[in-house]
Amino acid sequence: MRFFWCPLPLLTVVGLIGFCTILTALSNAPTPPKPMYATANMSVLSLSSTEGDSNTETNLSLPVKVFDSENRGIGDANVIAWSPDRKKAYSGVTYLEGNVILKISNPELPPGKAEGYIKIKVMREGYRDFTSDYFLKVIRS
Repeated sequence: MRFFWCPLPLLTVVGLIGFCTILTALSNAPTPPKPMYATANMSVLSLSSTEGDSNTETNLSLPVKVFDSENRGIGDANVIAWSPDRKKAYSGVTYLEGNVILKISNPELPPGKAEGYIKIKVMREGYRDFTSDYFLKVIRS
């Protein structure tokens, strides 16, 4: 009768070491960024018809609220909005409650269009960037 050495105890120890290494790596992994969202208290922004009057200046205030999945405001978020023609950008940083008012001056619609959309991007460390190409509809009245 021959005696065979059984490697089972050795394989068990090596397997446990590998398992512990994997668990340690997973526990030290960075937490994934949380989602965030943005909204405005209006659904349509109406521009007055001032065709032919280049001296008329249009200044608007766009209130933006940035919040997380539990509806808590997110402070210190960078908010960037682009005019419908994408030629101008406006920016601001949210207050502690997640609110910011962007000052929009002379927004222009795309050439030959009666409507367009304000694009928005929100960024903050620890959160996934929020982007919306159709954040707010803009029409010429």
